[in-house]
Amino acid sequence: MNSYCVIGSGISGATIANLLSKKNSVHIYDKARGPGGRCSFKRLNKLKGFDHGAQYISPKSIRFKKFIENLLKKKILKKWSGKHIFLNKIKKENKNHVKIIGCKGNNDISKYLIKNIKCNFQSELEKIKFINNKWKLDFKNNQIKYYDKLILTCPFPQLKKLLKNLIEDPFIKQEIKMDANITVMIEIKKTNKNISSYFFDDKILGWAAKENSKKRFKNNNDLWTLQSTNFWANKKINKNRENKEKNSKILIDRFFKLTGIKKAKIITSLNHGWKYSSNSRPFKIKSYWNTKLNLGVCADWFVGPRVEAGWISANDLYKKINK
Repeated sequence: MNSYCVIGSGISGATIANLLSKKNSVHIYDKARGPGGRCSFKRLNKLKGFDHGAQYISPKSIRFKKFIENLLKKKILKKWSGKHIFLNKIKKENKNHVKIIGCKGNNDISKYLIKNIKCNFQSELEKIKFINNKWKLDFKNNQIKYYDKLILTCPFPQLKKLLKNLIEDPFIKQEIKMDANITVMIEIKKTNKNISSYFFDDKILGWAAKENSKKRFKNNNDLWTLQSTNFWANKKINKNRENKEKNSKILIDRFFKLTGIKKAKIITSLNHGWKYSSNSRPFKIKSYWNTKLNLGVCADWFVGPRVEAGWISANDLYKKINK
């Protein structure tokens, strides 16, 4: 039985790990505190929290639709109803756009896929070496592990650093600039506006979602997730940690102004910067597999910015491994 190490527990990492685990020994490592990657769920407590990454899933391909339908039947996922306000004048609204979310959080897909796989969280990979047909993995927590085969699902800039001098494939030599995103999560006193989300026509604030509308919890206050535009975040992300309060205030002020909600006291405010949020320019390949090195790469950035892209990339890699 082959031993596989999968780096990352987002939808691509969880999907490839689930597929490989049927016939192999698979371990997952992730630098985060829990699974989900870009579909992470930030908890305030056991009852309430925020989808501070991807807001929802809207499946397009036939195979992915079937996968999602199965999870809807199992009540892992559900439809997000309510009033969604589309204000963006540049992009066209798709009236048939179905919004699918996790019943407990948008990391529910990853949780479901990896429930029987050994996961090691808060384990950030620092260096890799291929020695005597084995992968030596050095983690920042001083762990050293050895595996037969390695699957990486990290953002492209991080991948380039890890694979430097290891592979010569043309895809790794490409120059791409992944878009950033800055997300602010706020808790305010309950308002009378019965809105589920806003998609804005603004250069700074792109999206706002009312977490209460997802009907995962009951709360006396309103919880809102505010997400910046990529345009604004790309300029602010490198100094977001130093400027968290300033950047949060900018997004919060825009939120009140654009929605018309009366400015209220902020009970809770959290800021999360996604330096490598998404890539809108797909590669010519959907995944990468090197038979000689027993090295694979799958991630949403191969295919596009949508959550579905990570699932497509992982399934493509699984086919390549089993050729």
